[in-house]
Amino acid sequence: MINPHFSTKERILSAAEDLFAKSGFAGASLRQVTSAANVNLAAVNYHFGSKENLINELFKRRLDDLTAARMAALDKVRSSRQATLEQVLEAFVQPALSLASERGGSSFVRLLARAFAEHDQRLRRFVSDNYGHVLKEFAKVIAQLLPNLPKDALYWRLDFVSGALTYAMSDFGMIKKPAGVTDEQHRRTAAEHFVRFAAAGLRAP
Repeated sequence: MINPHFSTKERILSAAEDLFAKSGFAGASLRQVTSAANVNLAAVNYHFGSKENLINELFKRRLDDLTAARMAALDKVRSSRQATLEQVLEAFVQPALSLASERGGSSFVRLLARAFAEHDQRLRRFVSDNYGHVLKEFAKVIAQLLPNLPKDALYWRLDFVSGALTYAMSDFGMIKKPAGVTDEQHRRTAAEHFVRFAAAGLRAP
C-alpha cells in the first residue's frame, strides 16, 4: 500500500520500485505503475518523461545516498594511519546492509539484482557510468593494503564480493532474524560475518 501522504513523485517511485522488483522492467507497464500509485499517466510523463527515465530515477534515489554513505565511511578509514582491510570492507558493507533494511529497501535490492540478471545493458551502463567509481576507490585502498595481489585478481575478487553482498542484502540469505534480536543487531552480525568472509577471500593466495 502506497502512503497517500507521499508526494506524487514519491508515490510513483515507490509503486514502480515494488512492481519492477516483482515483475521485471519489461513485465510491469506504466499503466500498472499509475494504478498502483493512484495517479494518471500524465503525472508520470510530467515527472519523468519516459519509462527509461523513471527507472533511472529509481536507481538514483537509492544509489546516490548509498554512494555518499560509502564514500564518507571510506574517507574516515583513509584518515586513519593504521587502516585495516576489515575496516575498508566494513565501510563498503555497512551502508549497503543499512539500505536493505530501509523502507522499500528489499524491493530495491531485488530491482538491482534484476538489472544484472536480465542483462539489461542500458541499465548496467547507467549504473556503471554513474556509480562504478565507488568500487574503484575502494579497490585503490585495498590494493595498497594487499600489494602482492595482482590487479586482475583484485578485480575478480571484488566482483565476487559485490555479488555476494547483493545476495546478502536481499534477505540475509538463509539466515533469518532470530526472535528477540533487533534489526540493528541482526544487521551488525551479518556485517561481521560478511567482512570476515570477504577479507579471507581477498587475502587468499
